[in-house]
Amino acid sequence: MLGILGLVLWLGCIICFIIVLIKLFQENGVLHGILGLICGLYTFIWGWINATRLNIKNIMVIWTLLIILSIIVNVTTGGFHYSFGTPATP
Repeated sequence: MLGILGLVLWLGCIICFIIVLIKLFQENGVLHGILGLICGLYTFIWGWINATRLNIKNIMVIWTLLIILSIIVNVTTGGFHYSFGTPATP
């Protein structure tokens, strides 16, 4: 059940990313847009820097909360699962 929640949070992050990426293409052109497509962190930081000017502050707050909730869900459900010790032998 929490795996589905993680998928929904991921989908919300992708939607926010696409909205901010479209704004990035419109404001700074193709080269910055391609950089934002390759490096999502650039898009995230650029979005926060220009949030008030472009009136996308709500989207940035939602995107930030979705990222934080996604990390919490992945950690609690074992999304970052590492097993230590000797491997099981058949």
